[in-house]
Amino acid sequence: MKIRSVQWLIIPVVLALLSIIVLAHRGNIKEERKEILAKVSLFAINSGHYNPGNIDDSFSGKAFNLYMERLDYGKKFLLAGDVEAMRPYENQMDDAFRTADFSFFDLTSSLIRDRIGEVEEYFTEILGKPFDYNRQETFEIDPEKTDWAVDREELRERWRQSLKYETISRIYDKLQEQEQAAEKSDTVTVLTFAEIEAKSREELLKRYEDWFHRLSKQNDDDWLNLYMNSLLNVFDPHTVYFPPKDKENFDIRFSGQLEGIGAQLIQKNAYIEVSRIVPGSPSWKQGELEVGDFILKVAQGDAEPVDVVDMRLDDAVQLIRGPKGTEVSLTIKKLDGTIREISIIRDVVILEETYARSTIIGMPGQSLSIGYIKLPSFYEDFENKQGRSCYTDVRNELEKLRKEGIDGLIFDLRDNGGGSLEDVVKIVGLFIEQGPVVQVRGKGGFNRILADTDPSIIYKGPLVVMVNAVSASASEIFAAAIQDYRRGIIIGGTKTFGKGTVQNFSDLDRMVNNKPEGMDDLGSLKLTVQKFYRINGGATQLNGVSPDMVIPDYYNYIDYGERDLDYAMEWDEIASLNFSPWNPPYDLEFILKISETRISGDTLFELIDENGRRLKHIRNETQVPLEYDAYDHLMTTREQESKRMDRIGKDSLGLQIRPLAADLPEINADTSRRARIDAWLGTLHKDIYLKEAFHIMRDVNESLMKNARKEDQ
Repeated sequence: MKIRSVQWLIIPVVLALLSIIVLAHRGNIKEERKEILAKVSLFAINSGHYNPGNIDDSFSGKAFNLYMERLDYGKKFLLAGDVEAMRPYENQMDDAFRTADFSFFDLTSSLIRDRIGEVEEYFTEILGKPFDYNRQETFEIDPEKTDWAVDREELRERWRQSLKYETISRIYDKLQEQEQAAEKSDTVTVLTFAEIEAKSREELLKRYEDWFHRLSKQNDDDWLNLYMNSLLNVFDPHTVYFPPKDKENFDIRFSGQLEGIGAQLIQKNAYIEVSRIVPGSPSWKQGELEVGDFILKVAQGDAEPVDVVDMRLDDAVQLIRGPKGTEVSLTIKKLDGTIREISIIRDVVILEETYARSTIIGMPGQSLSIGYIKLPSFYEDFENKQGRSCYTDVRNELEKLRKEGIDGLIFDLRDNGGGSLEDVVKIVGLFIEQGPVVQVRGKGGFNRILADTDPSIIYKGPLVVMVNAVSASASEIFAAAIQDYRRGIIIGGTKTFGKGTVQNFSDLDRMVNNKPEGMDDLGSLKLTVQKFYRINGGATQLNGVSPDMVIPDYYNYIDYGERDLDYAMEWDEIASLNFSPWNPPYDLEFILKISETRISGDTLFELIDENGRRLKHIRNETQVPLEYDAYDHLMTTREQESKRMDRIGKDSLGLQIRPLAADLPEINADTSRRARIDAWLGTLHKDIYLKEAFHIMRDVNESLMKNARKEDQ
């Protein structure tokens, strides 16, 4: 959850202190930057964090464990002796944080790079010859269940087992694909096991060459980012340090737009490859840049080109992005090997899938017309007051749906991870007359009530809100308020995510006077500053929101949510507020019973529930055989079980779904937009949860009509 960016107000004494720090270390600007970063981060924590706690030996132990886990999560580089050599620092990270001492960081970042270099030769040697697929052995795929390797011999053996496991997996998949292809055509060239095995090792070799190449491009700032966040995440999982580039990418995801050419890129070994062209973007309109092209050079207009071969992806992206209206020239290598130079005028690129959109849902033989709004996040452009916001978009979608004369509304917040606090309060206000929406508690126990003060209601009809385990933060505020007001019916899995905290971004550079010339930007700190509570007094932290109607979902069987994050804040409650719940003009208890009966008799929901239990079992079965026949037996058994689940997400469920009349002119005028809308509607046709939401809405409407007939009598 993020609210509008607030710049910290720093007292002159602290600014003076920081200025002294700057002046005292002229000479090594990189070391000076790290020291300033630690000082301003610590000050921000102590002055602004909701619950900073004590930075002591207990804190140090937690930070040490987080750091070691993240430094080498797969336990594929460090040795047990390396970890023990670092153990004396376990109770010193608190002191190092307070004094901006980076000795431990310098030691570990140097060590991990050395170990990566030493290990790099393993995969080339191991993949250079066939494995023994008759050897009976198993491999533990969960790093948390393994210890650090005692010596290099054991570490190399771990790599051998890991690479053998990946090779076996590829062989199995290729043999299955070959068998299926041979069944469809007798012209397929059938490869032997040995040929497929060699091809699998060759592909894996290229993959690891690419991976180690990317690892070699990790710079000091990448390792520093990991170290700083191991310290900061002890305060809570959402207090995070963002280097400047990461903050820019966060803003793009949150606002749904950027200025650039609209090409998504990936790093493939030394090359930057185009992986997707955003429809409607400058690249799409220009037409010459294609998926699979390699970008070799980048020039700003007529300036000298910069070679981006073997450049880090994020550095290349910075060269390609730029202000609207400016020109970027790309030297590209096409799939046929030809080299071409193209020019593209940058523009604002809209990522439409991040914005609210709506449609009309019906079913054959039924006159019901149900509106549907999908809100992927509670987005807002915090850098541009005139930019797009979810509140404005949702209000516009509601106005269009009202003109369609809908009989009910389904508001879909599945997979919505949250966003703007102010916007969610205003969106709740579109559905209620007025009243409190959420309570916010700040540092020191100061409580604030955010309320809808506008008595007007944009939509007064029946409402169903869809959530799942990924629905978090602002989504939980919305669902909780609608539930507490009894304004609608919440449906979904057993619980939502359980994130009940509020974060602000602080620009760390603004906290330092007289920053040395030539020093890179410090970046930003996303800091937990508040905790929010339902109007009934309960926190959504950890517990989330329990839907009125619980629907089968594989998330119901998987440990997922805030409660599974390290050092998450605890649940608590405060006093309830006075508010006036609605009196639903339908029998909610009866409607929920009908839904429960319908779900319990639905074979597809039974499959979803069975699949959830099956996936939980597979997740817990972390020992895999490395003898090929045993692996084949295991995977064949799983494939047979999986085939029974093939219906999930594939059957068309008889829903009639169409775009809004107000949107048709714009959709039909743009072929790419038409294609995107058709693809989206195609997924909705197969959404069993949406179908059940429609049935619940139908039951609500029947209950309303029944009650109306009683009143008439």
